[in-house]
Amino acid sequence: MEHPIIKKIRAISTLLRNQRGLSLIEVAIAMGVFSIGSLTVSQLLILSLQNNNIGNQITQATMLAETQMEALKNTGDVTTLANSVESSIDQYGQPGGVYTRTTTITNPLGGTYSRQIVVTVRWISKGRLRRVLLSSFTHGNGI
Repeated sequence: MEHPIIKKIRAISTLLRNQRGLSLIEVAIAMGVFSIGSLTVSQLLILSLQNNNIGNQITQATMLAETQMEALKNTGDVTTLANSVESSIDQYGQPGGVYTRTTTITNPLGGTYSRQIVVTVRWISKGRLRRVLLSSFTHGNGI
């Protein structure tokens, strides 16, 4: 005589051996889980692309500011430096872009041999004003 638990185990085992496919509910649940996973991955991909674009804009703006700063610091006579504003320039400083580069020259030390240079690059991205600011003192001739 078989124990009742062994009878139940054999019955379940036979039932599982006879099952040949997935039920409609199992397929629906699997599709739901897959859909949620796919949506999550696609949202992460979109966010990653947006952040990559913003990082690219910051890099371009920084290069615009650095180019201007180096040109002004290499000027031989710092007393000839003047303020300037360049609107609607691209990443190469050419017309037709989204950037505005402002250069401000001050003499906070009061001498004739040094100047403070502040280069600010501004642009609007996704409805927000963004900017990169570089500041340096110079004596001219790259110093």
